[in-house]
Amino acid sequence: MTSLDTPCLPDASDDSRAGPAPRHRTVGVQVGDVTVGGGAPIVVQSMTNTDTADVDATVAQVAALARAGSELVRITVDRDEAAAAVPKIRERLDRLDVTVPLVGDFHYIGHQLLADHPACAEALAKYRINPGNVGFKEKKDRQFGAIVEMAIRYKKAVRIGANWGSLDQELLTHLMDQNAASAAPRDVRWVTREAMVQSALLSAARAEEIGLSRDRIILSAKVSAVQDLIAVYQELARRSDYAIHLGLTEAGMGSKGIVASSAAIGILLQQGIGDTIRFSLTPEPGGDRTVEVRTAQELLQTMGFRTFVPLVAACPGCGRTTSTVFQELARDIQTWITTSMPGWRTEYPGVENLNVAVMGCIVNGPGESKHADIGISLPGTGEQPTAPVFIDGRKAMTLRGATLAQDFQKIVIDYIEKRYGQGSRDAAE
Repeated sequence: MTSLDTPCLPDASDDSRAGPAPRHRTVGVQVGDVTVGGGAPIVVQSMTNTDTADVDATVAQVAALARAGSELVRITVDRDEAAAAVPKIRERLDRLDVTVPLVGDFHYIGHQLLADHPACAEALAKYRINPGNVGFKEKKDRQFGAIVEMAIRYKKAVRIGANWGSLDQELLTHLMDQNAASAAPRDVRWVTREAMVQSALLSAARAEEIGLSRDRIILSAKVSAVQDLIAVYQELARRSDYAIHLGLTEAGMGSKGIVASSAAIGILLQQGIGDTIRFSLTPEPGGDRTVEVRTAQELLQTMGFRTFVPLVAACPGCGRTTSTVFQELARDIQTWITTSMPGWRTEYPGVENLNVAVMGCIVNGPGESKHADIGISLPGTGEQPTAPVFIDGRKAMTLRGATLAQDFQKIVIDYIEKRYGQGSRDAAE
């Protein structure tokens, strides 16, 4: 008998298969009413692509992102008109009962904008500084310090975000020279990664020297290549306990951006690294900006870190499922759940933990449906035109006829009402 003939279990002492590594310990940072790091749930954030000076457009997009589940929203503050609009945006959002904290994205003249627009400095919950373009030569330390002092004055958090595309060239040149003079020089890519890490850490140390406490500092070091991102963040986590913002910069459009971001961020999260994430996806012209929020949520939920919406398991289809009924039902159920969630969160607490299965034939349909809270196994090609429904692992009924989709949807909402509605909560009490 060969080893292949003998089933065996992995060694119980081998916990590498047990799930993600323990979370990297970081200092918790309060951003408005949201905690980043310190063991808090991993935060989903996003960024607007409107002109911040356009108050109406920016308010509408921030509200849409927040309703989609973005827990922080970053806005560009690049000139006087944008800075002047920020307090108006905050006021309008508050009137709409959209309380999501706003993060100001500053480059080049952030120190001046914050000084000239104190209402902007007050309205923002966090300032984002890029140490590569906060200032150059003799102005760099002074302008960086000015923003940090504003954060101290207004009791705001700061994200110090190094970026591959705007890396501190003075630091990079210094490290390149050091490397060239060493007995065993490293390759250029390694030096550039090291410059990213040092840029973030040296800037954070400088902020602390000025007086900004560690519980107000979040670090990021964004690059556009997956392997570089993983290497940089691994080193950043190894050498510090600052809260960490994860994101693959310039990830791209469509499936490319989603796959690249999911691969890089997913690996780091599995290693316990990361306190807040953003998917930097390029939308189609006029496309839906909230896609980046839902994609980030799906990654966290798929990996088991958080739950946001009920999961719908659906059959991929094959030659046994030549009918499109199961595809249409899976789409309709998923769309219905997504559009219903804003109201359900209040009406049915805990409904985000629901699992629904929509399967296409008898091969895996009944089994998958039994594993879900509620599932339906639709008839495949040549099968009897019946659809058994399973609730909590047991066959509950069989549906037939042209109204099958509507009937199943009613069964789902009845189940939600029974399990998560006020009546179930009263009974539990």
